[in-house]
This record gives sequence, structure tokens and C-alpha cells, in this order.
Amino acid sequence: MIGLLYYVLASSETLGEALGRVARYSSIVNEGFRVTVREGNQIYVVLESVGVPRRLNRHQIEFSFATFIRACREITKRRLTANHVSFVHRRSLTPEISSFFGGDVEFGADVDQVTFSRSILDIAVVSADPYLNKLLIKQYEDVLAHRKLNRNAFALRVENAIVPLLPHGKANAKDVAQKLGVSQRTLARHLASEGLTFVKMLQELRLDLAKRDLADKDLSITQIAWLLGYREVSAFTNAFKRWTGKTPRTARQVVLNHA
Repeated sequence: MIGLLYYVLASSETLGEALGRVARYSSIVNEGFRVTVREGNQIYVVLESVGVPRRLNRHQIEFSFATFIRACREITKRRLTANHVSFVHRRSLTPEISSFFGGDVEFGADVDQVTFSRSILDIAVVSADPYLNKLLIKQYEDVLAHRKLNRNAFALRVENAIVPLLPHGKANAKDVAQKLGVSQRTLARHLASEGLTFVKMLQELRLDLAKRDLADKDLSITQIAWLLGYREVSAFTNAFKRWTGKTPRTARQVVLNHA
């Protein structure tokens, strides 16, 4: 549930803001889950399986909640505890599970959910970085806006897996296949059935994101290169010129002159 979202959470201002990021962007990282954050007398974080039978996700859901709690503790430097944690599946409650979550833990419930006191919303994130957060949020928003309606579910999952890996330089077939839980051969076969290759998808996605980012005058060419997974600006410049016949700076000037 957290995984590659960690950096956008860790750069948020407050834990409440970070929870909103989890709910909005979790499907980009894993379309097999839907995260909903509801506010009432308490804060409810609900996790639902999408497209996969709930019984097959038993261990992953426990792991997701544990990772979520640990991430919240790490970015706030507090030992946050849940008021209540509920799991749909049944198993014996152990002292280790109770101790970790720090609240009532229920198995055999109607919903997979973690409940907190409302006071957690205002807890400051110690690693808050508004500048980095803005860059990452823009990248995730671009993904949401860029989803192609003519792609089937698998191609969308590949695109969604690629984008969070780009700034970390790990947007390769091996890491994407691992993220999707398939072999590289299976990844290639599914894409080939749509007339696609991983290299082609990566290039198209980078080009589309580059065009969007170049239209944002607040982003430098260096920042755009980093967001797209290039360690050197020259590598980004050469790739963009190969795709379009123009340098990024020239393309930006054309866009801004017509804005």
C-alpha cells in the first residue's frame, strides 16, 4: 500500500496530508487495492481488494497495514498506535500482533480497516519538503491524467508501475515485472499481444511526460530529466532530440511562446 509512495508521504507537511496522498495515488502503485480514508469521530483507513478474490490477499493485507503503520511512525518519529485494526480473514491473535499495532485487533471482521484518533491529522511530518512534494505530486497527477482509455488493464498496470520507478532510475523491464508479480517473459508476451514492447512504452511515456513538464515553467530542465529517470541532463537532451528533432529548451520555448 505504501512502497513507492513513501517519498511523497515523507515530503508532506502533515500526517493528514500524507493520508490523503495514500488514498489518491495508491492505485497507481497497485491497482489490486483501493484505499479510502474517511473522516468522522475517528479516522478510518479502509483497504479493499480490486479484481482479486479477497481470500488470496490475506498475507498481503496484513503486510500492507503493518507497512503503513511503520511508515507513519517513521515520517512522524512517533510511535503512533491505532485505536482499532480489523481484518476480514480469520486467524489467531498473537501478542506480537497486538503489541505492534498497539490497539484492539480483530479478525473475522466485515472490513479491512485501521482506525485512528482524529488528532493524528495535525501531526507534523518531520521530513516535510514542500519543494520535493510539489515535484512528486505533479508526477503522480500527470499519471492520473495520462491514463489511456484505449489501453487494456495490463498495459495500464505497466504504465502505472513505470512512472513511480522513473525518478529512482529503476524503470526497467526486470523491476517493472517484479512489481507486477510476473516474469519478464510474461510481461513481454502480454505487451506483444497489443503490438507493444516495453522499450516502446517507456519511450512513449517519457515523451508524453516530458512534453507536459516542459510546459511548466517552474520546472527546470534538470528537474525534468531527474523526474524522467535520467541522471545526466545531456542524456535527456539527446533522447528528446532523437524523439522530436528538437532540444528540450527549444521545445519549451515553442510551447511558452504559444501559451
